[in-house]
Amino acid sequence: MTSRRSFLLGAGSLAFAGFARSAFGKVSIPDMPSTIPAYGPLLPDPNKILNLPAGFSYQIISEFGDKMDDGLTVPDKADGMGCIALDDERVALVRNHELSPKSIKKESASIQSHKTDLAYDVFDNGVALPGGTSHIIYNVKHNKREQEYLSLCGTIRNCSGGVTPWGSWLTCEETVLDQRDGLGKSHGYIFDVPATATGLIKPEPLIAMGRFNHEAAAIDPRTGIVYLTEDRGDSLFYRFIPNQAGQLNKGGQLQAMVVKGQSQFDSRNWNERTMSLHANMSVEWIDLDEPESPNDDLRRRGYKDGAAVFARGEGIHWGENELYFCCSNGGKKQLGQVMKYQPSEFEGTDKEDTSPGQIQLFVESTDESFFNFGDNLTVAPNGHLIVCEDQYTDIVDNHLRGVTPSGEVYNFAQLVLQTETAGACFSPDGKILFVNIQSPTKTVAITGPWNSFKK
Repeated sequence: MTSRRSFLLGAGSLAFAGFARSAFGKVSIPDMPSTIPAYGPLLPDPNKILNLPAGFSYQIISEFGDKMDDGLTVPDKADGMGCIALDDERVALVRNHELSPKSIKKESASIQSHKTDLAYDVFDNGVALPGGTSHIIYNVKHNKREQEYLSLCGTIRNCSGGVTPWGSWLTCEETVLDQRDGLGKSHGYIFDVPATATGLIKPEPLIAMGRFNHEAAAIDPRTGIVYLTEDRGDSLFYRFIPNQAGQLNKGGQLQAMVVKGQSQFDSRNWNERTMSLHANMSVEWIDLDEPESPNDDLRRRGYKDGAAVFARGEGIHWGENELYFCCSNGGKKQLGQVMKYQPSEFEGTDKEDTSPGQIQLFVESTDESFFNFGDNLTVAPNGHLIVCEDQYTDIVDNHLRGVTPSGEVYNFAQLVLQTETAGACFSPDGKILFVNIQSPTKTVAITGPWNSFKK
């Protein structure tokens, strides 16, 4: 069995062969690999929800409209999610709900309207804006849900986020709506939701971390630096160096990635192959002023100053010494990419330039039947990436795709319902994969023989 550590430490040093070089020295993107045995063929689910390999099963632990312990009902549009240990038996699943103002006006059933002084923002009638997070307290020893309640409300389009080393979930607003759109406050921020919250928290936007179409966040536990993705076709890749590690509300410096020696580098590979598979590129970082960005021009100002551009940055997963993030429509066929970033040993210090961080293109899809619009991602117990799809092509079924350390892609699960998979995260012991089915919301717990993978 390939360990998680082996994958994270070894993926960057693998010798990838068979990539033809053109006369201009650019590396071509090979065809997607043929099917590998992996966990075996996917078996039809008699309930027509989720097809899984033999030996694997799922349990629905939460569902749209269920009555929660706070008297409210489970909201719709479940998206990113983090799993955080509370004790030896219980975990908190902190789950985003990607709901917008129109969700109440046009889809009134998507969330139960309610009023509270703890809402970040409200409509004119005092009803909380519908986005936010909910908590599921789950007992992994007895495989049962113990509690469920709303933990953040009054936000908009909480898309993905990231787990922190101090036991919380950074939930990200994928929007820049503000007072000019008829709202009471500006949106497009990150909020820190403690796993230990027992109900609604008092929302505090982390303004210094930037106002933009936030997607996800990952923290290097060694440095406390936060890495951020942006869901735009011309997005930047950001990092936030806090003034005090673990205290994001104390301010810090927001920066954008620049490829060394290649100002305004375009990683998308849409028109030409500017980024080659598995080729490390040295980077540097530039400061970004006015992170609150009232005119939603943060990415444009960063690009003007030389920042690299990415194709719709999505989910991020932090390993031991590196991170991976999806770009949902990157690549010549615009079917998706996975990037890998290896921070400098002097990341965020004045010595960083002596040993710069490295960015590389880890996966680029050329076949929608193998990998199609990767979104959230996590790492399986055997060290493989597990990627949630959110496709927009003629392939109608979204999948959970596995990616081996050698870059081979395989099917782990197929969603039969016509919606997206999201929020994949493992229990601390690696035995349970929790996944959201976005709409109508279903949160499932998947178990099975994780060590039975075959090459």
